[in-house]
Amino acid sequence: MASSMVTPSQSPMPPRPNLALRRLRGQRSPAEFAAAVRRSAREIGERVSCDARYVGRVEAGEIRCPNYAYERVFLHMFPGRTLADLGFAPRASVRGRRTRTTADETQGTHDPYDTQDTHDPDETYDDYEESDVLRRAFMTGGGATVAAASLGPFGLATDAAAATPAATGAGRPLRRAGASQAGALEEAVRRIRLLDDRHGADGLYRRAAAPLRAAYALLDAGATRQTTVDRLHAGAGELAISVGWLAHDSGRFDDARSHYAEALATARVTDDDALEAHAFCNTAFLARDAGRPREAVRSAQAAQRVARPLGSARLMSLLALREAGGWAGLADRTGCEQALVRAQVLFERGTCDADPEWMSFYGEAELEGLEAQCWSALGDWRRAARHAHRAAELQDPHFTRNIALYTAELADDLARGGHPDEASAAGLRVLELLGEVQSSRIQTMLAGTARVLLPHRRASGVSAFLERHASTPRTA
Repeated sequence: MASSMVTPSQSPMPPRPNLALRRLRGQRSPAEFAAAVRRSAREIGERVSCDARYVGRVEAGEIRCPNYAYERVFLHMFPGRTLADLGFAPRASVRGRRTRTTADETQGTHDPYDTQDTHDPDETYDDYEESDVLRRAFMTGGGATVAAASLGPFGLATDAAAATPAATGAGRPLRRAGASQAGALEEAVRRIRLLDDRHGADGLYRRAAAPLRAAYALLDAGATRQTTVDRLHAGAGELAISVGWLAHDSGRFDDARSHYAEALATARVTDDDALEAHAFCNTAFLARDAGRPREAVRSAQAAQRVARPLGSARLMSLLALREAGGWAGLADRTGCEQALVRAQVLFERGTCDADPEWMSFYGEAELEGLEAQCWSALGDWRRAARHAHRAAELQDPHFTRNIALYTAELADDLARGGHPDEASAAGLRVLELLGEVQSSRIQTMLAGTARVLLPHRRASGVSAFLERHASTPRTA
């Protein structure tokens, strides 16, 4: 591997102003344009901390190419335009630049991908090529396959041992992590979520263990600035939850429980209420699916206690649904209905800036889908099917996995409710999606539906579903 050291230019070119984006800003002030960027980000499920200073840095040419999150937002804001049309340099042309300002570099030459407002001259950063290895983690290679790019610190092997001083060379101390590594870790979490939304967990989980080890190795490496340390802890915790969800959705419940516990411990160490609420939220969901409904209720209630001061009604709505799922598992219809009413009331309060980034999946479709699961657990198949049908209709096409999940729920509810032909039609729609979606959870649901439909196998529609289901390979 080539050395990570990049010799700075002896006479660097001054930043070139981005006149294209300045023209597109028009009469809006930098603050007004920044607000428009944040609104556009929310429209596509991104969260960016854009402010007037960031806009100023872009227009001054200090940020020659935006990070991937900002790229998606800008291209959404200005459809039909490329990064070049927006005044940015090609991504390849800015690789290899150092984020640290050295004595030989002029002031104002910043990491072209950095979105932070300040740079600590005492903090050690590695060059962009190293962080790009992190940023390319979990990039798709077609279908549900995932590139093998590692999230390992400093571009070394993904094994956790690679982050030890011994692995960096005899007598060489482990280099400290910087803002670029923290940003890369955050980007990897977003990548996992986006890929899971489209393809499900089974094709991702096996790739996720090494990046998670590397994320915690970054914590062990430490950082000079406390803000970077906090970001690393939050990023590692969110990555643990994401990997836990991949284990959960692929049927590895013990692994999922371990990852969620790791995230919870990370949250407790740093007094991160948002991370703790997220960890409890997923723990409640896992407990419900694993047949521990009382634990699901307790975990959801703990999450609500932690999350209440955070100011997100949508988060509290989701946590009420997690509690409702636990009550349904306990066959407590009253407790479930009360939690469902709270979830609806809170949901109707709308979104706000306090909503966590990871909740981009939670819209009306997910609300309907989770309610369907509650009524299904209570044996009210007609009501469950109605909500599952609405969930599938309302879901954004981006969330392919969720469309398959809601349709599988619909098929099962229809089958158990005595509508075999409609159930088979819904089941066939799910099978069409399984070429793109790999989720053991969905496959298990379909297998249950097939068993329920076996007594009706002579019906033409049911026969077609059962034959197609029997010939569909299961994910290992």
